[in-house]
Amino acid sequence: MNIYLDLFLTFARVGVCTFGGGYAMLPILQREVVEKKGWATDEELTDYYAIGQCTPGIIAVNTATFIGQKKAGIPGGLMTTLGVVFPSIVIITVIAAFLQNFADHPYVIHAFNGIRSCVCVLILNAVLKLRKSSVIDTFSSAVFVSVFLISALFGVSPAILVVTCGVLGLALKLMSERKEGQA
Repeated sequence: MNIYLDLFLTFARVGVCTFGGGYAMLPILQREVVEKKGWATDEELTDYYAIGQCTPGIIAVNTATFIGQKKAGIPGGLMTTLGVVFPSIVIITVIAAFLQNFADHPYVIHAFNGIRSCVCVLILNAVLKLRKSSVIDTFSSAVFVSVFLISALFGVSPAILVVTCGVLGLALKLMSERKEGQA
């Protein structure tokens, strides 16, 4: 199959399942991109997600763009971006046309409550999968707990947390290299 068509269709399948936003998409992306296609590793996907979190735009779209660009350059990035947003455009257009008439119906309200509960589980699954490949030593465990507490207690922007932790990790790496150079 043409690589560009494969990228578009793969990310269109992912885009169909993106209820709840980019976080809910992570387990689906992991299965499609890492396990089935081998277009990225778990570590790369985690990195793309982190970068997508602190760059302007939608996390899901940013992550899709990074993966497509890695696989097939700028045209690949465009195809994955189009693929991931295409289902949303179609679904939102259909919902916008009909939802206004049914938004207050008890069945619709209960359906959305069920969808939101499911999204919470999908996000938890994504966190648990990412934790296995990201929280690997004492430093990363301390960062995990600190960021969780700062985010939960103080509501600090995720972008600020990602950039701060990146700078902290880089600083620690430079200090350890300097220490090795002096030894």
